[in-house]
Amino acid sequence: MTNTTKIGWIGLGLMGNPMSQQLLKAGYPLMVYNRHKDKEAELKQQGAATASTPKQLIQQTDVVIIMVTDDKAIREIFTGEDGLLRADVSGKTIINMSTVSPAINKEMAELCTQQGNHLLDAPVSGSVKQAETAQLVIMAGGDAEVFENVKPLLETIGKLAENVGATGSGNAAKLAINTLLSFYTQGLAEALILAKNNGIEPETLLNLLSNTAIGNPYIKLKGDAIVNNNFKAAFSLKNIVKDLQLSQDIGLNTPLGQTALKTFEQASTQFGDEDLIAIYKYLDK
Repeated sequence: MTNTTKIGWIGLGLMGNPMSQQLLKAGYPLMVYNRHKDKEAELKQQGAATASTPKQLIQQTDVVIIMVTDDKAIREIFTGEDGLLRADVSGKTIINMSTVSPAINKEMAELCTQQGNHLLDAPVSGSVKQAETAQLVIMAGGDAEVFENVKPLLETIGKLAENVGATGSGNAAKLAINTLLSFYTQGLAEALILAKNNGIEPETLLNLLSNTAIGNPYIKLKGDAIVNNNFKAAFSLKNIVKDLQLSQDIGLNTPLGQTALKTFEQASTQFGDEDLIAIYKYLDK
């Protein structure tokens, strides 16, 4: 694969926008599609072409990358009236980087195979900052040869791209990572609240944590957000709830998993559009 490969991109949200910009920086010809057309403007100004439908986009590109929110959006992109599967094309590679269920990827992969196309699931670990600096970790599921063909493209977006198994494995790995992320987030919130209720300010405990074996960049990032009362969503509460529900669907039934899902669901009713660290505000009540 060379940077003359024509790339189509679907989904220009908080993650999709900076991720697709990495491809433009690397010199790939890029065509984008977003349901809300105003989000295409920035990429268009930077040299991207635009498509009116997913069907048109796959007809005019070699590789299509998708970064959207949920299974419902994926099904519409593939099977909708002007979806990817409505195009009479073959030999295309579709990379679904969305965090969705392994099941939807297996279903869409089978439909793609019937048309002579390939589908990889390749979700990412990392948030907006990592997307802006091409430091995402990419975990792919699907055919190993197809993965190797697009690996240089994926390495334009992230610092690590690895094939972890068959179709659906990428999403299963991502759900496992986000399950642990929920534990970290709730644990940090509870520790800071416990300390504060005993006269220890969050800044003090965060400084201590940063110098212990359990200190890590995530604790600093989210700890600073709490201290600065900055709950603008990099990864929202409602989206971690979605991921925990998907984790439950594939077998998460452990004590911490069940507790985290319940707590984040409750917090999301009040702070769903805020960052997942807003669970601190919910628990602090």
